[in-house]
Amino acid sequence: MTTSAANRRSKVARGPDILAHLPLDRRARVPLHQQIYDGLRRAILNGSLRPGQRIPSSRALAAELHVSRLPVLMTYDQLLHEGYLDGRVGSGTFVRASLPDDLLRALPVARRTPSETPRPRDEGGRRPFRASVPALDQFPHALWARVVARHAHAMTPELMSYGDPAGLGSLRTAIAEHLRTARAVKCEASQVLIVSGSQSALRLCASVLLARGDHVAVEEPGYPGARSALSATGAELAPVVVDADGMDVAALMALGSRVRAAYVTPSHQYPLGVSMTATRRLALLDWADRHGAWIIEDDYDSEYRYVSRPLGALQGMDGHGRVVYVGTFSKALFPALRVGYLVVPPQLWNDFMDAREAFDVFPSTLYQLALEVFLREGHFARHLRRMRPLYAARRAALLAGLERHCRGLLTVHNSDAGLHMATLLRAGLDDVTVVRRMTERGLTATALSTCYTGSRRRSGLLLGFGGWDARRIGDATGALGRIVRDLS
Repeated sequence: MTTSAANRRSKVARGPDILAHLPLDRRARVPLHQQIYDGLRRAILNGSLRPGQRIPSSRALAAELHVSRLPVLMTYDQLLHEGYLDGRVGSGTFVRASLPDDLLRALPVARRTPSETPRPRDEGGRRPFRASVPALDQFPHALWARVVARHAHAMTPELMSYGDPAGLGSLRTAIAEHLRTARAVKCEASQVLIVSGSQSALRLCASVLLARGDHVAVEEPGYPGARSALSATGAELAPVVVDADGMDVAALMALGSRVRAAYVTPSHQYPLGVSMTATRRLALLDWADRHGAWIIEDDYDSEYRYVSRPLGALQGMDGHGRVVYVGTFSKALFPALRVGYLVVPPQLWNDFMDAREAFDVFPSTLYQLALEVFLREGHFARHLRRMRPLYAARRAALLAGLERHCRGLLTVHNSDAGLHMATLLRAGLDDVTVVRRMTERGLTATALSTCYTGSRRRSGLLLGFGGWDARRIGDATGALGRIVRDLS
């Protein structure tokens, strides 16, 4: 194909971008050029076509609308004359960068009621002390890029088509092997379901295990993301207090048989950081078996422990198939990977597959291929070994900084594992106010009080340390100390 032919084809391809604004009615009495004019003018005034945006050539638009070129030329001439469009010789036709004031006044402004105002959302920033941010500066970018590129170049038509809703078979095998070895999970590849992160996994669990009006036990305090996912089907949350041994199973049992499932983070409780004792684990499994209930185990960052040896998964102690195990690679590798997984009891497999296909059909293939290589060739295990001493050093830097700058104002509640530590503020300090001041100073944190369901709440901060080196952590703790002192 010649260059000029390619250019002509490119211009025609731009036509459909604005067709939605030009619903022509050939049976109407309004001339076609007037319908085209009205549609383009309306799109410019309401902002659908932005200042400086290029619009199709008259020839290309006429071809896409299946009309002669004459009504399109008439429309463009009128819009150019009125100041809506700007023609540039050799470049094309564009929406004028600045519209006359009288045209702007013609734009009806839709006012939002307070209920329609979009709420601010987490945009994924990396400000200290955001929890759950791994050491992205230490990730083996070059190695990962080579693996991804290798598979991108080798994508066959079969791999580019629709994939297995359960995920890539070779990746499921690699994950099952890793979980059996590293986490003492009892599973086969046939039980592994690949999803786009732990939040997606929790939403699937809610869809399969819970119906409107069911009760689901959640840790108090606990992970807010789990509360929102599990209640999305209309299930009612039943908060169960967490103490030094994990979820209080006696309190759970006191709720009776109305509880359909329990959500727990037994290896590293979010947010308090405690580990569920073996006695509590056995009691929880017994409760599930006796009541025909389900346990959702979220093992979100079990790879990193600093005080004791790694704990096996609760699922590995389950002799009755009552545990659905949730895991993710977001903390161990990087959040934008968007790969998580479920280990599903065999009797629930068909239900989970039905729900999975209803949500998003199947997971993205390319990153699955790359991740399978990372696991199979040992890159993942080596990366974990490199990260453990690095995170231990960053944890030590945060502990030292808090001791130096926040003594008497903030105490460390737990820092035994994971990528964040739970802290408690001195009485009288409001954690939400502290976080708001931190945001104004270029920092961030999670207010501990926001992790509670009930009205009895403790004031504290969840401080992540994985994503920043010792110098940055030292500077940030100094700023935090000044903020807390000012407020106290």
